[in-house]
Amino acid sequence: MQTNIYRAKTIKEATARVKNSLGPDAMIISTKRLRGKGENDLFEISAVPGGTETYNKISNPFSEVNAQLMSIKEMMLLLNHSDSTIEKLMVNPAALTLYAKLIREGVDDHYARNILERTGALKEGSHHHADNIKKKGIKELMNVIDVTDPFEGKDNNQIIAALIGTTGVGKTTTIAKLAAQLMLKAKKKVGLISIDTYRIGAIEQLKTYANILGIPCFQAFKRKDLLFALRKMEGRDVVLIDTAGRSQYDRSRIEELKTMIAGDLAISSHLLLSVGTVQSEMLKTAISFGPLKFQTYIFTKIDEAERFGSIINQIIKLRLPISYITTGQNVPEDIERADKRNILNLLLNKN
Repeated sequence: MQTNIYRAKTIKEATARVKNSLGPDAMIISTKRLRGKGENDLFEISAVPGGTETYNKISNPFSEVNAQLMSIKEMMLLLNHSDSTIEKLMVNPAALTLYAKLIREGVDDHYARNILERTGALKEGSHHHADNIKKKGIKELMNVIDVTDPFEGKDNNQIIAALIGTTGVGKTTTIAKLAAQLMLKAKKKVGLISIDTYRIGAIEQLKTYANILGIPCFQAFKRKDLLFALRKMEGRDVVLIDTAGRSQYDRSRIEELKTMIAGDLAISSHLLLSVGTVQSEMLKTAISFGPLKFQTYIFTKIDEAERFGSIINQIIKLRLPISYITTGQNVPEDIERADKRNILNLLLNKN
């Protein structure tokens, strides 16, 4: 296979030459920064024409071409984020690949660069081995991700947890999944309470799950109803409370929920966020529900999302641990306790 080499004074110019010569589907197989005297550095890109046949050949581990495969479209996307960062990474293809993966997954450019800076890959004159860059990058990402299990009590005290979030984020089905898993795997006695008085059929849906599982379920319209239900649940290890979906812009409803579950009641709150939500709305939701002092994130609808960088962005912006992630509508299968390596796989390996 013939490899075409393009050189220019800037990485953007070299990328443009590749596109003009080989088209928008061209594949970049290597990048270099050629040191010159003074400001006479050149940037070199080796590329081949695009297409499925080409991709299969050069991505084959037994191919003669050993390179950090990247499309010209992806390189142009990276350049739109930060020209200067790309120029620094030209001497470190492994770091460039990691940066590309993070940006592709929707990780904020500032956070992606910060992670790379902590690996040392952006330091002038640094020449790290690919495996070393990968290991350091994974270590930095692992440091960012924090996980916890709010239902793993070390004593025999009852755990009462309310799931909060916007309409349609999956609170009721998540409660059913949690209840089933806590019963079947953790061997805990579970009870359910619904304080969703807005959505038609909400209590019926929860009672259906409760009947299948053979556990008690109460509905509470007011605080006194909630207190009554909690007294009835005194023999339960875990009580899960289903709340009505509130818009992140409806502060009065959020305050209403706070009045219902706050005070002297030992109720922990856990915020559900759909991974496919626009990043700005995800942040707005977390800020708006802040008065409820939620303790963990539960990221939902993993199966409906194309990119997962929003998880990293959210936990960096508002640092709280992740407790669970949900991956579909099946009860109780499509839920799992948050695990650092699994989240990292979502981000880097689409697995």
